[in-house]
Amino acid sequence: METVQVSLWVVGTLVVVALLFDFMNGFHDAANSIATIVSTRVLKPHQAVIWASAFNFLAYFLFQLKVASTIGKGTIDPSIVDYYVVFGALVGAIIWNVITWYYGIPSSSSHALVGGLVGAAVAKAGIDGLITAGVLKIVAFIFVAPFLGFFMGGLLMIAVSWICRDMAPRKVDKHFRRFQLLSAAAYSLGHGGNDAQKTIGIIWMLLIATGYSHSSEQIPGWIVLACYSAMGFGTMFGGWRIVKTMGNRITKLNQARGFCANTGGAMTLFLATAFGIPVSTTHTITGAIAGVGSTRGARRVRWGVAGGIVWAWILTIPCSAAMAAAAWYIGTLVL
Repeated sequence: METVQVSLWVVGTLVVVALLFDFMNGFHDAANSIATIVSTRVLKPHQAVIWASAFNFLAYFLFQLKVASTIGKGTIDPSIVDYYVVFGALVGAIIWNVITWYYGIPSSSSHALVGGLVGAAVAKAGIDGLITAGVLKIVAFIFVAPFLGFFMGGLLMIAVSWICRDMAPRKVDKHFRRFQLLSAAAYSLGHGGNDAQKTIGIIWMLLIATGYSHSSEQIPGWIVLACYSAMGFGTMFGGWRIVKTMGNRITKLNQARGFCANTGGAMTLFLATAFGIPVSTTHTITGAIAGVGSTRGARRVRWGVAGGIVWAWILTIPCSAAMAAAAWYIGTLVL
């Protein structure tokens, strides 16, 4: 009986840490949802984060839990998962998020979590602890997601430019101020639908490993509700250091461009979530913004800024993995 009580305490603590990561995910990635509507002055910052957080939570009612299943059963071998692996994965991801938030770098919380899982799993069981197909699919979408965002954002911008070619610029801005609210809402739905499920997956992984759930059972409803709520609250507090980078440093946005960037990004997220692929909302919106800017010529995109962001993408998984491996080792000593 005493062992069960200790296990419950450890499991409960790790669930709280996972929800803290989920909160930080929303906090860190708030810029992805609000940067365009803030930089184009459609909404004030405090209004924008409330708008985004509400739609983060509403994703709870719309999406199947395919991404959670991929994280929970498709990245590392479930047989090696224990308290220490989950602890290492979460701590590695949280530390990387804090570092990149502090320096205003729009890195991926999603890939920080994947890197954390990889690092902790390899530290415990070596390369054999990984489900190679699942990890490679996630790595591939480091490149596929921004490309899709770039393509869809650019295509939408071309279509909007053609449709509005005879319309006065002031009238275009007036209409797209309203449309931007819808596109930001759609992107926030996609953000909540894909990102919150990653934390759902890791909590489910923990419960399966500790015997409190089984892989054949449905994910408990309280996990889903708690994760979507934590994500929404994190977005409400907003990661302001990253908003400027996403909003105007990559390319100059107006109402129509902001609409196309958010809509192109949202379409990419909906598609990825429908197929259960954990993608980076940061990569997706960055690609969409660059795609919109490129329709006015390559010189309209600050490729140096975009290149710096790409380096953060490349470094996220190995850096968070290294931190997670160290956290796993420390966890085995102190937990």
